[in-house]
Amino acid sequence: MIRFGVIGTNWITESFINAAQESEDFVLTAVYSRKEETAKEFANKFHVSTTYTNLDEFTKSEDMDAVYIASPNSFHAKQAIACMDQGKHVLCEKPIASNTTELSEMLTAAKRNSVVLMEAMKSTLLPNFLAVKENLHKIGQIRRYVASYCQYSSRYDKYKEGTVLNAFKPEFSNGALMDIGIYTIYPMVALFGKPKALHAISHMLESGVDGQGSILFNYNGMDASVAYSKIANSYLPSEIQGEEGTIILDTIHTPEKVLIRYKDGTEEDITVPQKGQSMFYEAEEFIRLIKSGEKESTINSHSTSLQTMELIEETRAQIGLIYPADKR
Repeated sequence: MIRFGVIGTNWITESFINAAQESEDFVLTAVYSRKEETAKEFANKFHVSTTYTNLDEFTKSEDMDAVYIASPNSFHAKQAIACMDQGKHVLCEKPIASNTTELSEMLTAAKRNSVVLMEAMKSTLLPNFLAVKENLHKIGQIRRYVASYCQYSSRYDKYKEGTVLNAFKPEFSNGALMDIGIYTIYPMVALFGKPKALHAISHMLESGVDGQGSILFNYNGMDASVAYSKIANSYLPSEIQGEEGTIILDTIHTPEKVLIRYKDGTEEDITVPQKGQSMFYEAEEFIRLIKSGEKESTINSHSTSLQTMELIEETRAQIGLIYPADKR
Protein backbone atom coordinates (compact mmCIF):
# COMPACT_ATOMS: atom_id res chain seq x y z
CA MET A 1 0.00 0.00 0.00
CA ILE A 2 1.13 3.54 -0.76
CA ARG A 3 0.10 5.87 2.05
CA PHE A 4 -1.06 9.27 0.80
CA GLY A 5 -1.37 12.65 2.43
CA VAL A 6 -3.28 15.40 0.66
CA ILE A 7 -2.83 19.16 0.54
CA GLY A 8 -6.05 20.92 -0.42
CA THR A 9 -9.58 20.16 0.70
CA ASN A 10 -11.58 21.14 -2.39
CA TRP A 11 -13.72 19.19 -4.84
CA ILE A 12 -10.66 18.32 -6.94
CA THR A 13 -9.02 16.58 -3.99
CA GLU A 14 -12.24 14.78 -3.21
CA SER A 15 -12.53 13.62 -6.83
CA PHE A 16 -8.94 12.40 -6.78
CA ILE A 17 -9.42 10.40 -3.58
CA ASN A 18 -12.63 8.82 -4.85
CA ALA A 19 -10.84 7.80 -8.04
CA ALA A 20 -7.62 6.65 -6.37
CA GLN A 21 -9.54 4.47 -3.92
CA GLU A 22 -10.33 2.20 -6.85
CA SER A 23 -6.67 1.18 -6.67
CA GLU A 24 -5.90 -1.55 -4.15
CA ASP A 25 -2.52 0.13 -3.53
CA PHE A 26 -3.93 3.50 -2.36
CA VAL A 27 -4.73 4.48 1.19
CA LEU A 28 -5.39 7.99 2.52
CA THR A 29 -3.67 8.58 5.85
CA ALA A 30 -3.33 12.35 6.38
CA VAL A 31 -4.96 15.67 5.45
CA TYR A 32 -3.38 19.13 5.53
CA SER A 33 -5.29 22.40 5.55
CA ARG A 34 -4.44 25.81 6.95
CA LYS A 35 -7.61 25.66 9.07
CA GLU A 36 -8.09 22.86 11.61
CA GLU A 37 -11.87 22.83 11.21
CA THR A 38 -11.57 22.45 7.43
CA ALA A 39 -8.96 19.71 7.75
CA LYS A 40 -11.01 17.67 10.21
CA GLU A 41 -14.26 18.12 8.28
CA PHE A 42 -12.60 16.89 5.08
CA ALA A 43 -10.77 14.04 6.81
CA ASN A 44 -13.99 12.81 8.40
CA LYS A 45 -15.49 12.28 4.93
CA PHE A 46 -12.88 9.60 4.35
CA HIS A 47 -12.62 8.27 7.92
CA VAL A 48 -9.11 9.66 8.41
CA SER A 49 -8.07 10.77 11.87
CA THR A 50 -4.68 12.39 11.18
CA THR A 51 -4.83 16.08 10.23
CA TYR A 52 -2.30 18.90 10.13
CA THR A 53 -2.41 22.69 9.95
CA ASN A 54 1.37 23.11 10.10
CA LEU A 55 3.10 22.35 6.79
CA ASP A 56 6.43 21.52 8.39
CA GLU A 57 4.82 18.95 10.70
CA PHE A 58 2.84 17.53 7.79
CA THR A 59 5.89 17.04 5.58
CA LYS A 60 7.79 15.31 8.41
CA SER A 61 4.94 12.93 9.15
CA GLU A 62 5.86 9.24 9.14
CA ASP A 63 2.23 8.35 8.33
CA MET A 64 2.64 8.80 4.57
CA ASP A 65 4.84 7.94 1.61
CA ALA A 66 3.40 10.32 -0.98
CA VAL A 67 1.50 13.61 -1.22
CA TYR A 68 -1.17 14.78 -3.65
CA ILE A 69 -1.15 18.58 -3.91
CA ALA A 70 -4.26 20.47 -5.04
CA SER A 71 -3.73 23.85 -3.41
CA PRO A 72 -3.81 27.16 -5.35
CA ASN A 73 -1.21 27.18 -8.14
CA SER A 74 1.03 29.74 -6.44
CA PHE A 75 1.59 27.37 -3.48
CA HIS A 76 2.54 24.29 -5.53
CA ALA A 77 6.29 24.79 -5.72
CA LYS A 78 6.89 25.66 -2.07
CA GLN A 79 4.71 22.84 -0.79
CA ALA A 80 6.04 20.26 -3.24
CA ILE A 81 9.69 21.05 -2.47
CA ALA A 82 8.99 20.92 1.28
CA CYS A 83 7.43 17.47 0.84
CA MET A 84 10.19 16.15 -1.42
CA ASP A 85 12.89 17.40 0.96
CA GLN A 86 11.35 15.07 3.54
CA GLY A 87 11.50 12.13 1.15
CA LYS A 88 7.87 12.22 0.03
CA HIS A 89 6.85 11.45 -3.54
CA VAL A 90 4.69 14.22 -5.04
CA LEU A 91 1.76 14.17 -7.44
CA CYS A 92 1.02 17.84 -8.11
CA GLU A 93 -2.11 19.18 -9.77
CA LYS A 94 -1.82 21.00 -13.05
CA PRO A 95 -0.41 23.48 -13.69
CA ILE A 96 2.47 22.03 -11.72
CA ALA A 97 3.96 25.47 -10.99
CA SER A 98 3.52 29.20 -11.61
CA ASN A 99 6.46 29.43 -14.02
CA THR A 100 9.56 27.66 -15.32
CA THR A 101 11.74 28.98 -12.49
CA GLU A 102 9.56 27.28 -9.90
CA LEU A 103 9.31 24.10 -11.94
CA SER A 104 13.08 23.90 -12.37
CA GLU A 105 13.46 24.18 -8.59
CA MET A 106 10.91 21.38 -8.15
CA LEU A 107 12.71 19.13 -10.63
CA THR A 108 16.01 19.77 -8.85
CA ALA A 109 14.39 18.84 -5.52
CA ALA A 110 12.98 15.62 -7.00
CA LYS A 111 16.42 14.61 -8.27
CA ARG A 112 18.15 15.67 -5.05
CA ASN A 113 15.84 13.53 -2.93
CA SER A 114 15.45 10.67 -5.43
CA VAL A 115 11.64 10.83 -5.32
CA VAL A 116 8.86 10.75 -7.90
CA LEU A 117 7.47 14.08 -9.09
CA MET A 118 4.62 13.98 -11.59
CA GLU A 119 2.18 16.55 -12.89
CA ALA A 120 -1.40 15.42 -12.32
CA MET A 121 -2.53 15.93 -15.91
CA LYS A 122 -5.19 13.26 -16.27
CA SER A 123 -5.87 13.65 -20.02
CA THR A 124 -2.67 12.14 -21.36
CA LEU A 125 -3.01 9.03 -19.17
CA LEU A 126 -6.58 8.20 -20.20
CA PRO A 127 -7.04 5.02 -22.28
CA ASN A 128 -8.77 7.02 -25.03
CA PHE A 129 -5.83 9.41 -25.32
CA LEU A 130 -3.44 6.48 -25.45
CA ALA A 131 -5.66 5.09 -28.24
CA VAL A 132 -5.08 8.32 -30.15
CA LYS A 133 -1.30 7.87 -29.84
CA GLU A 134 -1.49 4.24 -30.94
CA ASN A 135 -3.59 5.06 -34.01
CA LEU A 136 -1.90 8.31 -35.04
CA HIS A 137 0.05 6.60 -37.82
CA LYS A 138 -3.20 5.75 -39.63
CA ILE A 139 -3.92 9.35 -40.67
CA GLY A 140 -0.61 9.87 -42.49
CA GLN A 141 1.39 13.10 -42.40
CA ILE A 142 -0.01 15.28 -39.60
CA ARG A 143 -0.92 18.76 -40.79
CA ARG A 144 -2.95 20.34 -37.99
CA TYR A 145 -3.91 19.98 -34.32
CA VAL A 146 -7.04 21.86 -33.24
CA ALA A 147 -8.17 21.85 -29.60
CA SER A 148 -10.94 23.74 -27.83
CA TYR A 149 -11.84 23.86 -24.16
CA CYS A 150 -14.22 26.68 -23.29
CA GLN A 151 -16.23 26.31 -20.11
CA TYR A 152 -18.16 29.15 -18.50
CA SER A 153 -17.09 29.33 -14.87
CA SER A 154 -19.73 29.53 -12.17
CA ARG A 155 -17.29 31.81 -10.36
CA TYR A 156 -17.54 34.31 -13.20
CA ASP A 157 -21.08 35.16 -12.11
CA LYS A 158 -19.67 36.18 -8.73
CA TYR A 159 -16.94 38.11 -10.52
CA LYS A 160 -19.49 40.13 -12.46
CA GLU A 161 -21.28 40.86 -9.19
CA GLY A 162 -18.07 42.31 -7.80
CA THR A 163 -16.74 39.34 -5.81
CA VAL A 164 -13.37 38.15 -7.13
CA LEU A 165 -12.84 34.54 -6.10
CA ASN A 166 -9.51 32.67 -6.23
CA ALA A 167 -10.05 31.47 -9.82
CA PHE A 168 -9.67 35.05 -11.08
CA LYS A 169 -6.88 36.26 -8.79
CA PRO A 170 -3.34 36.75 -10.15
CA GLU A 171 -1.81 36.25 -6.68
CA PHE A 172 -2.83 32.59 -6.97
CA SER A 173 -1.34 32.28 -10.50
CA ASN A 174 -4.81 31.67 -11.90
CA GLY A 175 -6.91 32.52 -14.95
CA ALA A 176 -8.17 30.75 -18.05
CA LEU A 177 -4.79 29.76 -19.50
CA MET A 178 -3.52 28.13 -16.32
CA ASP A 179 -6.83 26.58 -15.34
CA ILE A 180 -8.12 25.09 -18.59
CA GLY A 181 -5.93 26.34 -21.44
CA ILE A 182 -3.27 23.91 -20.27
CA TYR A 183 -5.62 21.03 -21.17
CA THR A 184 -5.28 22.03 -24.84
CA ILE A 185 -1.50 22.57 -24.76
CA TYR A 186 -0.20 19.64 -22.69
CA PRO A 187 -1.62 16.89 -24.98
CA MET A 188 -0.22 18.73 -27.99
CA VAL A 189 3.27 18.70 -26.47
CA ALA A 190 2.87 15.06 -25.42
CA LEU A 191 2.06 14.10 -29.02
CA PHE A 192 4.20 16.44 -31.10
CA GLY A 193 6.81 18.02 -28.85
CA LYS A 194 7.50 21.72 -28.53
CA PRO A 195 6.59 23.98 -31.49
CA LYS A 196 8.99 26.43 -33.13
CA ALA A 197 6.93 29.54 -32.40
CA LEU A 198 3.59 30.75 -31.10
CA HIS A 199 1.29 33.75 -31.40
CA ALA A 200 -1.19 34.42 -28.60
CA ILE A 201 -4.16 36.72 -28.04
CA SER A 202 -6.45 36.98 -25.05
CA HIS A 203 -9.20 38.90 -23.30
CA MET A 204 -7.84 40.23 -20.01
CA LEU A 205 -10.08 40.85 -17.02
CA GLU A 206 -9.77 43.85 -14.71
CA SER A 207 -8.63 41.58 -11.88
CA GLY A 208 -5.39 41.01 -13.81
CA VAL A 209 -5.93 37.51 -15.22
CA ASP A 210 -7.14 36.27 -18.61
CA GLY A 211 -10.78 35.33 -19.16
CA GLN A 212 -10.15 33.57 -22.45
CA GLY A 213 -7.59 33.26 -25.23
CA SER A 214 -6.41 31.66 -28.45
CA ILE A 215 -2.94 30.52 -29.51
CA LEU A 216 -1.45 29.58 -32.86
CA PHE A 217 1.59 27.28 -32.84
CA ASN A 218 4.02 26.61 -35.68
CA TYR A 219 5.70 23.22 -36.22
CA ASN A 220 7.73 21.88 -39.11
CA GLY A 221 5.11 20.69 -41.61
CA MET A 222 2.10 21.39 -39.40
CA ASP A 223 0.42 24.00 -37.28
CA ALA A 224 -1.77 23.95 -34.20
CA SER A 225 -4.46 26.20 -32.81
CA VAL A 226 -6.09 26.14 -29.39
CA ALA A 227 -8.96 28.11 -27.84
CA TYR A 228 -9.87 28.25 -24.16
CA SER A 229 -12.26 30.28 -22.04
CA LYS A 230 -13.73 30.63 -18.57
CA ILE A 231 -16.25 33.23 -19.70
CA ALA A 232 -18.04 31.36 -22.53
CA ASN A 233 -18.98 27.81 -23.45
CA SER A 234 -18.00 25.86 -26.56
CA TYR A 235 -19.28 22.50 -27.76
CA LEU A 236 -16.73 21.93 -30.52
CA PRO A 237 -14.78 18.67 -30.66
CA SER A 238 -11.00 18.62 -31.07
CA GLU A 239 -9.18 17.26 -34.11
CA ILE A 240 -5.86 15.96 -35.33
CA GLN A 241 -5.83 16.38 -39.09
CA GLY A 242 -3.64 14.24 -41.32
CA GLU A 243 -3.28 13.75 -45.06
CA GLU A 244 -5.03 10.35 -44.92
CA GLY A 245 -7.67 11.11 -42.30
CA THR A 246 -8.69 13.03 -39.19
CA ILE A 247 -8.90 11.89 -35.57
CA ILE A 248 -11.87 13.47 -33.80
CA LEU A 249 -12.00 13.66 -29.99
CA ASP A 250 -15.30 14.61 -28.35
CA THR A 251 -13.42 16.58 -25.68
CA ILE A 252 -9.72 17.29 -25.30
CA HIS A 253 -9.72 17.29 -21.49
CA THR A 254 -11.51 13.93 -20.95
CA PRO A 255 -11.92 12.15 -24.30
CA GLU A 256 -14.66 9.51 -24.10
CA LYS A 257 -15.39 9.09 -27.82
CA VAL A 258 -12.64 8.97 -30.44
CA LEU A 259 -13.16 8.45 -34.18
CA ILE A 260 -11.02 8.37 -37.27
CA ARG A 261 -12.68 9.75 -40.37
CA TYR A 262 -10.66 8.78 -43.42
CA LYS A 263 -10.44 10.85 -46.57
CA ASP A 264 -12.53 8.29 -48.50
CA GLY A 265 -15.43 8.92 -46.12
CA THR A 266 -15.15 5.75 -44.04
CA GLU A 267 -15.00 5.89 -40.24
CA GLU A 268 -13.23 3.85 -37.59
CA ASP A 269 -14.27 4.02 -33.95
CA ILE A 270 -11.10 3.71 -31.86
CA THR A 271 -12.84 4.39 -28.52
CA VAL A 272 -11.78 2.03 -25.75
CA PRO A 273 -13.35 1.23 -22.35
CA GLN A 274 -12.52 3.81 -19.71
CA LYS A 275 -13.38 4.21 -16.03
CA GLY A 276 -15.90 6.88 -15.11
CA GLN A 277 -13.50 8.11 -12.42
CA SER A 278 -11.10 9.68 -14.92
CA MET A 279 -8.49 10.64 -12.29
CA PHE A 280 -7.91 6.96 -11.52
CA TYR A 281 -5.33 6.66 -14.29
CA GLU A 282 -3.05 9.42 -12.97
CA ALA A 283 -3.17 7.82 -9.51
CA GLU A 284 -2.42 4.42 -11.05
CA GLU A 285 0.58 5.74 -13.01
CA PHE A 286 1.98 7.59 -10.00
CA ILE A 287 1.65 4.56 -7.73
CA ARG A 288 3.22 2.34 -10.39
CA LEU A 289 6.26 4.63 -10.56
CA ILE A 290 6.73 4.53 -6.79
CA LYS A 291 6.42 0.75 -6.61
CA SER A 292 8.71 0.13 -9.59
CA GLY A 293 11.41 2.49 -8.39
CA GLU A 294 11.12 4.70 -11.47
CA LYS A 295 11.44 8.41 -10.78
CA GLU A 296 9.60 9.84 -13.77
CA SER A 297 6.64 8.99 -15.97
CA THR A 298 7.42 8.45 -19.65
CA ILE A 299 3.99 9.91 -20.48
CA ASN A 300 3.60 12.81 -18.02
CA SER A 301 7.34 13.32 -18.16
CA HIS A 302 9.39 16.12 -16.65
CA SER A 303 10.28 17.35 -20.13
CA THR A 304 6.62 17.48 -21.21
CA SER A 305 5.76 19.48 -18.09
CA LEU A 306 8.70 21.82 -18.62
CA GLN A 307 8.02 22.36 -22.34
CA THR A 308 4.35 23.02 -21.61
CA MET A 309 5.29 25.55 -18.93
CA GLU A 310 7.71 27.24 -21.34
CA LEU A 311 4.88 27.66 -23.86
CA ILE A 312 2.54 28.98 -21.17
CA GLU A 313 5.21 31.43 -20.04
CA GLU A 314 5.75 32.66 -23.62
CA THR A 315 1.97 33.02 -24.03
CA ARG A 316 1.76 35.02 -20.82
CA ALA A 317 4.59 37.29 -22.01
CA GLN A 318 2.72 38.00 -25.24
CA ILE A 319 -0.63 38.76 -23.56
CA GLY A 320 0.84 40.64 -20.60
CA LEU A 321 -0.24 38.20 -17.90
CA ILE A 322 2.11 38.67 -14.93
CA TYR A 323 1.89 36.95 -11.55
CA PRO A 324 3.40 38.01 -8.23
CA ALA A 325 5.19 34.63 -8.33
CA ASP A 326 7.15 35.89 -11.37
CA LYS A 327 8.75 38.71 -9.36
CA ARG A 328 10.27 36.83 -6.45
